[in-house]
Amino acid sequence: MIHECASAYRARDTGPGPLGTTELGRTEFAVIARIMQSEARIHLTEAKTTLVQSRLSRRLRDHGVPTFRDYVRMIQTDPVERAAMIVALTTNHTHFFRENHHFEHLRRTTLPWLKDRARRQPVRIWSAGCSSGEEVYTIAMCLLGQDRASAGWLRESDVRLLATDLAPHVVEATRRGVYSAETVEPVPAAYRTAWMRQSGANFVMADEARALVAARVLNLFDAWPMRRKYDVIFCRNVMIYFDDAAKAELEARFVEMLAPGGYLYIGHSERLIGAAARHMTGCGQTIYAKRGADA
Repeated sequence: MIHECASAYRARDTGPGPLGTTELGRTEFAVIARIMQSEARIHLTEAKTTLVQSRLSRRLRDHGVPTFRDYVRMIQTDPVERAAMIVALTTNHTHFFRENHHFEHLRRTTLPWLKDRARRQPVRIWSAGCSSGEEVYTIAMCLLGQDRASAGWLRESDVRLLATDLAPHVVEATRRGVYSAETVEPVPAAYRTAWMRQSGANFVMADEARALVAARVLNLFDAWPMRRKYDVIFCRNVMIYFDDAAKAELEARFVEMLAPGGYLYIGHSERLIGAAARHMTGCGQTIYAKRGADA
């Protein structure tokens, strides 16, 4: 998921810092902030200086780079390290059945609509900013149902879930679908019994759940390769780290990607702004439906 830690720190006017130290000066921070804004649209204020220094100090050690001044020179000329820096400055925090009212709505309202659509056309669902996969597998389990018999409709339908994130390591975790016992504690027992199997100290998502999910690396502000409209989009607790211009742009793109009547789920502290708000109807807490006749 494209996230940064919510902790705030006071910036110090240290300047570039003397050679041989790993103090992040204001000049170097400004360069890093511009890169994060231009390439990931993540808005970093000077209050995040200490956080950025902490996150990137390991990158300096790994490369044997003595100062942030030298590191900034590196990221300006090395696109691989620049991409690694962006990943290092994102945080991927999620858990199963997070903001459970969304999944209650999914089961109660959206699922019957999806089953009806699946009788005559493919169904597509997108978890945008999927982090390590707990969200997309929660969606998958809601579709599969609380026992194996309830999943019969999926075997007769073309239903696919897309999970995307900026960070390659969490996309790979989503593909693996392996979670610790502590991580799966929020999963209701019926779902856990039906769609997870224990492997040592961990739990592995069942083949039926993993078969529904395709996990891909995607920067939400790059071109989207998808051509088919989506029936449901989850993008939760991602946009809080963008400025209003980036939020409005991304939300408008989500609305364009939704099929008429499709649902958009966003985070509890997020809201629709700009053009997106004019095309959507609120139908629950941070749940929106696209206006227009169902296809």
